[in-house]
Amino acid sequence: MNGKEVLSIFKNELGKYSQEQLRHIPREGVWSIGQMYDHIILVAHEYIDNAQICASLSECQPFGKTPAGERLFEDGGFPPIKIRLPDEMNAPPNNTDSKEILETRMEEVIERLVQWESNLALIHPNKKVEHGGFGWLNAKEWLELVEMHSRHHLRQKKELENFL
Repeated sequence: MNGKEVLSIFKNELGKYSQEQLRHIPREGVWSIGQMYDHIILVAHEYIDNAQICASLSECQPFGKTPAGERLFEDGGFPPIKIRLPDEMNAPPNNTDSKEILETRMEEVIERLVQWESNLALIHPNKKVEHGGFGWLNAKEWLELVEMHSRHHLRQKKELENFL
């Protein structure tokens, strides 16, 4: 699967939720489906922003990935476990967007991802931006991370749907 395909799964399945279901928080410390969508969109934009920064750099970067980054890219995705960020990085996502707004936001991020994927051949692979956990990633890797991160949340989506 590529990033567009994974994000399209989320976009296409938005229609099956009511507004109440999108905003339903099953218990303290668990996101609503709408919050999960907001998170996926925000992170995808952040990763695409970093690919864009790679394209704008004038210097190449000799550094590589951390061991965790190497493992992630070798495995082709995140392990099937829940990942909790430190509290300072884990503010609850927005839970107020309507289904229509989330759909529009998903369309925008998909279009942006497709645009940057078409530019990858023009971006030197040694122009990199550092990820806090995975080390120095080039534009291609940042865009691959969009797919891996979004696909990781397909498991969370199923779990949240079971609460409905």
